[in-house]
Amino acid sequence: MRPERALTVRDVANGGRRIVCWFSCGAASAVATKLALANFTGQEILIVRTVIDSEHADNDRFAADCARWFNQSVINIRSEKYRDHWQVIEERRYISGHAGALCTTELKKIPRFAFQRPDDIQVFGYTVEEGPRIARFREANPEVDLRTPLVDAGLGKADCLAIIGRAGIELPAMYRLGFNNNNCIGCSKATGAGYWNRIRRHFPDAFARMARAQRAIGYTQVKLNGEPIYLDELSPDAGKHEEPEIDCSLLCYAAESVIA
Repeated sequence: MRPERALTVRDVANGGRRIVCWFSCGAASAVATKLALANFTGQEILIVRTVIDSEHADNDRFAADCARWFNQSVINIRSEKYRDHWQVIEERRYISGHAGALCTTELKKIPRFAFQRPDDIQVFGYTVEEGPRIARFREANPEVDLRTPLVDAGLGKADCLAIIGRAGIELPAMYRLGFNNNNCIGCSKATGAGYWNRIRRHFPDAFARMARAQRAIGYTQVKLNGEPIYLDELSPDAGKHEEPEIDCSLLCYAAESVIA
């Protein structure tokens, strides 16, 4: 049963400095959490998932499998105001823009701010490909003691997908359907025509709902050949969406030895 309110710091044990691993049900955050469990010993480690109802239902299965792999339970938190990204889009009449997607703030950042403590060590699943994203996070959140065990281990996204599979855990459904990220179904930040045509193929209701939202708001985040295009004008054959690469490098094997 998913919690109906966001947990706060009063819901967990008080005491010394905590290690908070932000587990998003993505392969990278799962491997980052497993490395943190191996690297931080004798300290309080909390594994925290922000639940969003528009994520694939298989994420609950993946979270349960990972909890067994972690040998530790996952704490679920969620927005007290919004159940999913559709509610944010339709009530706030905003999809995304130069500052990002409003649903990220409402569904992920605000629950995180409510949970975290000033002295927490916070573990995120950034991979070696995400240097600019890490830099933006540090600039926007200078107060956060950020740790990036995947970068420290030299691991990319392909490594993380391989490590999950080699651990005997079935990857989340969105990866198995060929998506590169395990985001909400019909992600507000997704701009690629190929991504949206894959959504149209596997989740036609989500495709149609975003198309209606775009027209109601008068804005499209989707681009084709660099030009904005509304989903109800998008050809089913437009765009390309490369399936995720799954490959275990030498650094992947080294990380597995640390985990073991």
